[in-house]
Amino acid sequence: MEDRVTSAVTFGLLAAWALHDTEEVALLPGWLRRNLPELRERFPSVPERVWRQAESVDEREFAVAVGVMGAVVATASAAGHLTGGRSAFYQAALTGFGLHGLVHLAQAAAVRGYTPGSATSPLLVVPFTLWARGRLRRAGVLRPVRPRDAAVGLAVAAASTVAAHGVARRLLGRRG
Repeated sequence: MEDRVTSAVTFGLLAAWALHDTEEVALLPGWLRRNLPELRERFPSVPERVWRQAESVDEREFAVAVGVMGAVVATASAAGHLTGGRSAFYQAALTGFGLHGLVHLAQAAAVRGYTPGSATSPLLVVPFTLWARGRLRRAGVLRPVRPRDAAVGLAVAAASTVAAHGVARRLLGRRG
């Protein structure tokens, strides 16, 4: 029974995600306010629309959008649990979570300092993902990830983030 996929593997994704996103919700809005002027100067090739979008981050909308994403991660975790880790949705969410952590580390490297999410990424996100994938591998249910799968996964994560913000705006009665 050592190779059985436990709830620590499947619902652990939700727990790790919740801890990681708590860092983002608590620190992103203030970090952006403090750091956007310097970032604009250091990265002049970033399109103006990206800077305007970053300037318009609303704390309530961001928190609600994170909650919407939480529902997606909870659904993926439940799918993983119900299938003994075999769910393609769960495995894609797990892989996407790990890649998301690597993106945070790349962002921190690019700015040569802290960015929201970069503290929990090396301590929690990446290690949990590697551990959970190892458990899935030992249980014989891990699906291989090809580079194309990773690219599609990141695109789906980006689209999900945009959709979560759209839902958040709608729930808060905002347009845009």
